[in-house]
Amino acid sequence: SPRAARMDSLVLGDESIMSPKANGRSTEGPCQASLLWGCDASTADRICTRNRHYAEHSGYFRTTTFMDEVDRERETTYYDSVSGKPLFIAPRGRSFDEFAAESKSHGWPSFRDEEVVWENVRVLDGGETVSLGGTHLGHNLPDGR
Repeated sequence: SPRAARMDSLVLGDESIMSPKANGRSTEGPCQASLLWGCDASTADRICTRNRHYAEHSGYFRTTTFMDEVDRERETTYYDSVSGKPLFIAPRGRSFDEFAAESKSHGWPSFRDEEVVWENVRVLDGGETVSLGGTHLGHNLPDGR
C-alpha cells in the first residue's frame, strides 16, 4: 500500500528519546543563544526542548529574515537549534519555489522525507519528529509529496 511504502522511508525511533532530562527533553541543554535568521532563542527553547505537542504560531518563520536570506540557488542545511547537528537538507528533488510554496501553505518550513538527515532524526509513533538528542522538530504529516 502507499502508506506502507511511505513508512519504509522513515526511520522510526523509540519513545525513550523524549524521556524527561535535566533541560526539558534535550540531552544537549538549552537552544543555542544565537540562531540564524533572527529566530528567537527563548521561543525555540520553549518549543524544541520543553514541549512535545505544540509549535510556534503558524507563519512564524515569515516574521524572521529566513525568506530574505536563505540561498535560493543551492541546497541549504538546517541544523538542530540545540546540538548544531544537521537535520534537513533542502530543497532536494524540488525547486526552491516549490519548497517555499509548500512551507507557506503549511505555515512552517516543510521538509520531505528525502530531505531528512536520518542519522540524526527519528519519527516516533504518532508522527512526532525529533532529533536523537531529544529536540522536538514537529510532526511528520503526510501530504502525498
